[in-house]
Amino acid sequence: MDFQDFLKLLPEIQKAELLGETAHAKMSPPERARLMQNFDWNNPNARTAAVTLLLYPRNDKTYFVLILRNAYKGVHSSQVAFPGGKKEKEDKSYQETALRETCEEVGISKDKVTVVRELSKIYIPPSNFIVFPFLAYCSEPPIFKPDPREVAGIIEVELDLFLDDATVTGMVMETSYANRTNVPGFQIGEHIVWGATAMILSEFKEVIKAVVKT
Repeated sequence: MDFQDFLKLLPEIQKAELLGETAHAKMSPPERARLMQNFDWNNPNARTAAVTLLLYPRNDKTYFVLILRNAYKGVHSSQVAFPGGKKEKEDKSYQETALRETCEEVGISKDKVTVVRELSKIYIPPSNFIVFPFLAYCSEPPIFKPDPREVAGIIEVELDLFLDDATVTGMVMETSYANRTNVPGFQIGEHIVWGATAMILSEFKEVIKAVVKT
């Protein structure tokens, strides 16, 4: 998709219906549905975080960025993710958290980013985080400056390639939910994107498909 064509879709994207858990479920391990049945979104013990699904032009085409997290002692070690992180006390909103973390992790200043809308929040049982995703874009090709302490690599994804249903895949793996379970995901180059990142991308895909049809 040409980036200028993407920009023309923004008014429709802003008002498009969000499918939330319906879209998330398409990329969710089956065991997660059971854990979510009685989840209290007002759970005071849940931690909160925010991420940015950042789109931008590259050679006139529309791309978005993912990061490969460094290895560390934690459930999200070495996973493909969006730029983002936990909400800090000084953050006035989840949007501010998303933009601050994006700047810290990939070097894109918030004054270069236009937020389009918030997507559906998502709960991650293994880490006990409620994550607030924000859809945003840069008008010009960004120059990424990844933080080596947190980011092992930058993954640039062309929107058209992602929207191709051929990217949908699955694998059997050990997760925090079960020892061996079928996990759906997206094949992005050499990487398989799964978990919360894939669930957020699933909703984004549904939004784009809906507005392109209108």
